[in-house]
Amino acid sequence: MTLEKVAYINGHISIDPDICNGKPTIRGKRITVHAILDFLSAGETTEEILHQYPSLEPEDIPACLEFASCLMEQRYTLS
Repeated sequence: MTLEKVAYINGHISIDPDICNGKPTIRGKRITVHAILDFLSAGETTEEILHQYPSLEPEDIPACLEFASCLMEQRYTLS
């Protein structure tokens, strides 16, 4: 079975089984959504993140938040 590449949030977030073990990344770069969310939760500003990752676009940061919000709308079962 071949896993396919997918994109979300107007192409800002992508999932590719060959990049970062299939974790959601920003536009196929090796920068994970999780990493950006960690920076934001630590209090870093968008400007600081963009300075650390100059290949990012300003729209990538809110796209990470939107992606995380969409995931939270899903139904979860804890066992």
